[in-house]
Amino acid sequence: MLTRRRFLAAAGALAFAPRPRAAAARYDLVVKGGRVIDPAGRVDRVADVAIEGGRIRAIESNVAAADAAEILDARGKIVTPGLIDIHVHVGAPDLTPASLVGDGVISMVDGGSAGADNIEALVRVAQAAPNRVRIFLNVARTGVTAGGELMDIAAADVDAARGAIERHRDWIAGVKVRLSQNVAGDHDLEAVRRARRVAGRLPVMLHVGQTFSPLPKILELLEPGDIVTHIYSPPPHSLLDDAGKVLPNVRAARARGVRFDVGNGRNGHITWPIVDAATRDGFWPDTISSDITGPGRTFRVFNLPTVVSKFLMLGLPLDRAIACVTRDAAASVAAFKDLGTLKPGAPADIAVFELRQGDFEFVDNVDAKRTGRQMLKTVAVVMNGRKVAAA
Repeated sequence: MLTRRRFLAAAGALAFAPRPRAAAARYDLVVKGGRVIDPAGRVDRVADVAIEGGRIRAIESNVAAADAAEILDARGKIVTPGLIDIHVHVGAPDLTPASLVGDGVISMVDGGSAGADNIEALVRVAQAAPNRVRIFLNVARTGVTAGGELMDIAAADVDAARGAIERHRDWIAGVKVRLSQNVAGDHDLEAVRRARRVAGRLPVMLHVGQTFSPLPKILELLEPGDIVTHIYSPPPHSLLDDAGKVLPNVRAARARGVRFDVGNGRNGHITWPIVDAATRDGFWPDTISSDITGPGRTFRVFNLPTVVSKFLMLGLPLDRAIACVTRDAAASVAAFKDLGTLKPGAPADIAVFELRQGDFEFVDNVDAKRTGRQMLKTVAVVMNGRKVAAA
């Protein structure tokens, strides 16, 4: 089993050859000369990021080479906090948490792969991961099933779900409920009610799109901090009205603290016409997540930086796009509240990117193609203050 210690040791040995620490060095590592974008710290400038003891210690214009035991040259690159993906599926062997580190994803949330009956296996995956994994427990005790886990609403067993959370409080960060009609039939509103009863003060993440009930009816049941994922899903019951404008109920939900997440995924979750209409009407996401699975590695999703690059193509400014996968993603999950930033004292999780210029093809969930001019490519990753291999 790949443990955190073994992963870091192996990746460090393969990718980098640290030199012995100089006696006078103040810092273990300095990421030098990149454009540092840290929305949480309101930083967007060329600077050096100094690390010591696994923590960020300073962002300075020029840290002397003599003060660094190691230097990571980031000139001409983008330097951000380690990415946070609040919607992944790492419960199956074809996609491990470790495989996402090279994308710059250092923290993640599994979005409902497991329910009360099979949560222990997913918890073991989280415990063994080299990066940070938390779990949104599926309200259906079976977790995700091909036939639709909520077609029989009895699967949304409140007592069983509460028991699972009680057993694994350190790992379960919220409750997930899938509401599309091919998953929940006409039980979507009752499924949300049960998920909220289970969650208590934890957030509920709702998978919407092609639901039996209209989206406003679903949103009425949510509380501040709850998350709506797949916000750019096509009809029936999208976030748009018949005139192609964002529903007032959606704006009202955001105003009272409900959060709206991309959840790119592979099927039925994002199409260009819906994104175009919503963003023309000023409705951009609070967070950008991949909803990645093993098959998504090579089909429609690929990785989180690719999903972020889609939104650069669509017109979201780079700093706001980075905020969606750092500061604002961290704010969505209590366990990650100290992450998603390069402020001094924060864990030293850093992603370094090339912002490549050229012609790059992006697809939505119906394989409609568009060409973007920029692509984020991960070139280096620092996790807990140590350099690891990038993809």
